[in-house]
Amino acid sequence: MHENKRRTSGLPGGNSSGTCRWQMETFDYTKLESAPVEIHELQRDLEGISQKVLTDGLRQMMDDGLVHRHDYQEMPPRVDYSLTELGKKLLPIIDALADFGNYYKSVTAE
Repeated sequence: MHENKRRTSGLPGGNSSGTCRWQMETFDYTKLESAPVEIHELQRDLEGISQKVLTDGLRQMMDDGLVHRHDYQEMPPRVDYSLTELGKKLLPIIDALADFGNYYKSVTAE
């Protein structure tokens, strides 16, 4: 099981030309790993991110097969997001990138 830590990484995604367009630099994947999460919870954790950037990012991750969106078809509207099996397979890679990023910061901060 992955330890509960902030994972720092550019997220997969891109436009039709294949260039990465993610605006988010940090994302706590553990929230999506453990249980479905509503968008307002994600937005609260990502200070300063706009609703549009978050929604666009989640849509791209859905297109990439990393995130699943569940619409409850209720009023008021309720939607939540969770990692797919493919998204869960990405977690060890993100952990390794975060570990390297933290190490890199520590050796270059001198």
